[in-house]
Amino acid sequence: MTNDHSQPRPIRVAVCIAPGTEEMEAINAIDILIRAGFDVTTASVDSDGALMMEGSRGIKLVADVPLVQIADEPFDCVVLPGGLGGAEYFRDSPLLLEFVRQHKYDGKLVAAICATPAVFLEHHQVYPDALMTSHPAFIDTIPASRRRSRRVTFDVNNNLLTSQGPGTSQEFALEIITRLAGKRKAAEVAEPMVMWPHMNYDVMPKNESTSS
Repeated sequence: MTNDHSQPRPIRVAVCIAPGTEEMEAINAIDILIRAGFDVTTASVDSDGALMMEGSRGIKLVADVPLVQIADEPFDCVVLPGGLGGAEYFRDSPLLLEFVRQHKYDGKLVAAICATPAVFLEHHQVYPDALMTSHPAFIDTIPASRRRSRRVTFDVNNNLLTSQGPGTSQEFALEIITRLAGKRKAAEVAEPMVMWPHMNYDVMPKNESTSS
């Protein structure tokens, strides 16, 4: 009898959303990561577990599951869109904080954009020594020694990806693909979208000091 060889496990990504999440950042991440063939789960951080919510511009967003339903599951990446209201919701969610910390401790990629790096990650000191960027309106929240003003910033030592806002969200999503599946896969996804993948990010080499 011939043994069946199982297919490689798909890359699993959790995209978290909350009331006030920036729609473009969430939808671009979900859409582009699905184009890469990733298994994407959209998780609601709403305190009542509601799956439908209004984003920062009043557009309805719909999650697949409440976060509590998948909080103990492992993912290859956790994506945290911005929008000030959504970032504040993230900040005030103990469940999300524990979910992100667990994935950090497991060495998984965490990707945050817009207000979220400053309002959520920096507020809770989830990555106290990481290089990061954020929306220009919140960049001063990050200490100068760790602050970067590039559109997309990757800290190798912390496996943390951050980006600035809605206008950088496609680059942000493509960089998630690069980090999880390589540059070739990111280029394959970018080409039919008629966009050039901007590799415009800071990379912190292994063992390099976080101080400037």
